[in-house]
Amino acid sequence: MLLGIIPGKSAAILNFLVGTMQVVFPTLIILQSNGDPAVIFGAAGLYLFGFTYLYVGILQMTGISGEGLGWFSLFVAVCAVVIGYLQFTLTADPVFGVIWWVWAVLWTLFFLLLGLNKSSLTRMTGWFTVFISHLTGTIPAFLLLLGRYETNNTLAAWVAALAVASLVGAYFLGRKSMRSSAEPGQAASVAPAA
Repeated sequence: MLLGIIPGKSAAILNFLVGTMQVVFPTLIILQSNGDPAVIFGAAGLYLFGFTYLYVGILQMTGISGEGLGWFSLFVAVCAVVIGYLQFTLTADPVFGVIWWVWAVLWTLFFLLLGLNKSSLTRMTGWFTVFISHLTGTIPAFLLLLGRYETNNTLAAWVAALAVASLVGAYFLGRKSMRSSAEPGQAASVAPAA
């Protein structure tokens, strides 16, 4: 959607489905956790995604401006930094620590794009989202499902390096829209709220 390939309303249904799952499932997990702090910690971060997806879906369906989501994204970015740190220190999972920090960068881009109305970052944010969705979501999910997920400092460094490469690639792919919005007298094309 941020790349202008599909309209916001077309993406809204998927945002509602994913957002609902990421609110309902962690609630069920926490209710069945018997108060186990490790289980609660593992499930709680999903709410940050769930509320973000639901917020995006509401904006897409209503056409309300995205400043509120942008400022919420700043809060979520700070939470993601803390959760990333706790992944290193509390759960000894440096790979997921890095993944949470990558998500913090993404939510920071949403803050800049929506909260501060930096529309020149629209395409860059879209490309970064595409790149890291696989790095931080698809690939780790498949590894976890196959029982092949591993974590150590070397793998975490690789994830961090690939995330930096993704950010650089997204910057270069999004440069055209950054340049056009910086030129006086030219209106930048702004994607829907998220």
